Amino acid sequence: MKHPIVTLLIKLTAVIILVQTLYFKFTGAEESVYIFSTLGAEPFGRIGSGIVELIASILILIPRTTLLGALLGLGTMFGAIASHLFILGIEVKNDGGTLFILAVITFVCCAVLVFQNKNKIPDLLRFKI
Repeated sequence: MKHPIVTLLIKLTAVIILVQTLYFKFTGAEESVYIFSTLGAEPFGRIGSGIVELIASILILIPRTTLLGALLGLGTMFGAIASHLFILGIEVKNDGGTLFILAVITFVCCAVLVFQNKNKIPDLLRFKI
């Protein structure tokens, strides 16, 4: 069941979390630089993931491209969660696990959006010229 208000809240939750992290990535905030340096991906990983998250946010908000944005967000958050679990740890620089929790919330929101739009997946696989 897709209730429009619930769907909008799920979209906004994912987008707000994705967009609020962009400031830290694009300004080279200490925590962000630390994370991507630890991952061996500073600065290109930090800026690249910021660009991907910005694109995902925009796509999620456009009804016709919500599925594509949610898939992008899902993949990006999977990478973030895996990085926390296997390299960074749940808590990064005494944040109390906030970044990890935000990644999980965004992952869940994107997963729900993918599930809600699963009937559109075949359309992604068709090439239209």
